[in-house]
Amino acid sequence: MSRAVPGYVRPATLAELLELRAQHPDRMLLAGGTDVMVAVNFGRLRPAGVIDVGGVAELRRCTIDDDLVRIGAAVTFGRIEAELPDVLPGLVRAARGVGSPQIRAAATLGGNLGTASPAGDAHPALIALDARVEVASTQGTREVPAHEFFVGPGRSVLADTEVITAVTVPRTARSRQEFAKIGTRNAMVIAVASLGLVIDPERRRVGVGLGSVGPTPIRATAAEEFLAARLWPEPDAEQAPLPPEVRRDFAAEVRRCAHPIDDVRGTAAYRAHTIEVMARRCLGWCLDGAA
Repeated sequence: MSRAVPGYVRPATLAELLELRAQHPDRMLLAGGTDVMVAVNFGRLRPAGVIDVGGVAELRRCTIDDDLVRIGAAVTFGRIEAELPDVLPGLVRAARGVGSPQIRAAATLGGNLGTASPAGDAHPALIALDARVEVASTQGTREVPAHEFFVGPGRSVLADTEVITAVTVPRTARSRQEFAKIGTRNAMVIAVASLGLVIDPERRRVGVGLGSVGPTPIRATAAEEFLAARLWPEPDAEQAPLPPEVRRDFAAEVRRCAHPIDDVRGTAAYRAHTIEVMARRCLGWCLDGAA
């Protein structure tokens, strides 16, 4: 049973959460509160009420099967660091860039997605991993590809009565995964630009996700197709070696997929340059090992 005070309710089950969400779509969902409480403290947000999802056990589960990883929306970045380093190393690298250890102990994957920030650290990694976002309401459950989840700065496809319940990621044993970001200082920083890269020989797939270089996180489809065609030029051939000029061309293709702007953290030109450098470096790490 939920515990409630005026303006605050803490459901105990997913079914109860969905009912409350349907009845009170104007109430703010609260998980770790690392973004919400900052906005409240600065007076930018005055929610009509709060639905605390921290008591819903279904949202805190993380399961690893042979072919799929399912991460509950209330799983913290600290847990992702601890539980998934050998399974989803690209996402783990992104998780390590989320604030301080104290922030990572509270901040959740679902909360990061829910803010729909173009600079969200998890977003490029999830896009590169071909992840899907599971959302639910009293009307049922649906899955949205991560690259289709974001529709504008701070906006997603999530309806007022829906809740993010989990993220699912296909699992393949031989995929190489990298993540890189650059900011205005070395740690605990919002990304000026970020990139996730996955090379998956089993599925013959390349995934590239970009952050902070457009109004939403971006799937660099043209760059994915360019690189996949050169890694596996024939249907049954082994992965081909890539000469330096192809690596440079891939990085340039990633840059063309970006749509950066000038803002207080960096110029469009700087963002375009750094995303190209990160693409070249991440590709080298994936193919040749860590530098």
